[in-house]
Amino acid sequence: MTENCNNILRLIYSLRQAGITDNQILSCIEHTDRSKFLGKGFKNRSSENIPLPISCGQTISQPTVVAKMMQLLELSRKDKVLEIGTGSGYQAVLLSKLVRRVYTVERQSVLARQATDLIAKLAIGNITVIRGDGALGLPIQAPFDKILVTAAAEETPKLLLDQLKTNGIMVLPLGPVDDYQILTKITKKTGFLEYQELDRVNFVPLLPDIN
Repeated sequence: MTENCNNILRLIYSLRQAGITDNQILSCIEHTDRSKFLGKGFKNRSSENIPLPISCGQTISQPTVVAKMMQLLELSRKDKVLEIGTGSGYQAVLLSKLVRRVYTVERQSVLARQATDLIAKLAIGNITVIRGDGALGLPIQAPFDKILVTAAAEETPKLLLDQLKTNGIMVLPLGPVDDYQILTKITKKTGFLEYQELDRVNFVPLLPDIN
């Protein structure tokens, strides 16, 4: 068994230890090469359970956080998912293996272009990358079964909630953008919202469009 295989197995073990019980999510992470989403200087660290730098001063999230957010979404093969914050495209690719359709919005032109090129190279046909303002969501494709926000919001984003189906789930970091946030699961019920607060996390803020 190669060193890389051993490293991947250690990663999967650490995810199980962190409470990831969904075998489909674990399998997706095991069989998706994270190094493809990293620059040359960090490819050899792709199986480490840590966040790593990518272009534009952003990061690719720690695998534990990625897996927890996906598990909270309670993904189904029929789901249409909106992701806010494409970054490297890693999480969108993982999502694409478990759902019907992924729309992912990225405010940084460089990241949106790099993710689009990589997804095309990987021949994944059910992901659409949009360069735009993630805080506005994607009304033209709404409503969504699930929404994943990979940037911190101080308050629940109403525009995104409006694009979520009844009984749909949104997962996002909620809290002060200059401090730690709480990973939060919001289920949109008829006439009310159901909140579930989980771990403390640290994400970049959800910012308006810059281009």
